[in-house]
Amino acid sequence: MAEYNEDAYKLARKAYIEHSCPFERALLSRCVACGRSRKLNLAEREAIACGDPVVREHCLTFYQALHENAQFALKINPDAPWPFGKEIRAQCGGVRGLAETLGGAADDTTDIAATVLQGNERFGGSTEFPYSEIMRAVVHYEPRKRRS
Repeated sequence: MAEYNEDAYKLARKAYIEHSCPFERALLSRCVACGRSRKLNLAEREAIACGDPVVREHCLTFYQALHENAQFALKINPDAPWPFGKEIRAQCGGVRGLAETLGGAADDTTDIAATVLQGNERFGGSTEFPYSEIMRAVVHYEPRKRRS
């Protein structure tokens, strides 16, 4: 069996996906949804692209603020790369936590873009989101277990 050429995959991905989704891992794990995302198949892998570059900027700002606030809650060194499990907890728990503070459904039907836009409208931007409440959802989020 031939080895995968990871560098070639990354180049193809970069050429094919103009606007990547900051919450790609959460979408691929199906803990949340997004009406603006586009699912793609590249080299036998699934990828997620954003279909709305304007909304993507709002999502990216929330993603960055979420990571900044979650470092302490998840006990992560700011200089170290994020382990996959903690990344999932930050993304899934963060989006669901924001949805919960807005009084919406905090489950796998939560729409990321709609939630972020609603949060921006209600709180005046992602820097004003109630991160102390959102971090509770991040800390308590449990990724689904692997199938045996």
